[in-house]
Amino acid sequence: MTKGTARNGFASRPGDPDRWITAADGSKPRAAALGYTARLTIDVTPALRGRIKVAAFQRGKTVADMLRDLLAREFPADEGGTP
Repeated sequence: MTKGTARNGFASRPGDPDRWITAADGSKPRAAALGYTARLTIDVTPALRGRIKVAAFQRGKTVADMLRDLLAREFPADEGGTP
């Protein structure tokens, strides 16, 4: 029989258990916390999707948060009203 070798996990845990839990920065409430939200699905090219993901990463945001901010800027609530 062969001896089993110890496997290292995919990601290592920090030595300090308190570091396992991260606290929210509290800068902005998430969209779901603001009340009702609706899912919006769009088709984009793989290249555009990649650019969006890179931009979100560079800004330290999630793609969803970055696109919510962009849509809120482009379509403010005080203009036009509901269709």
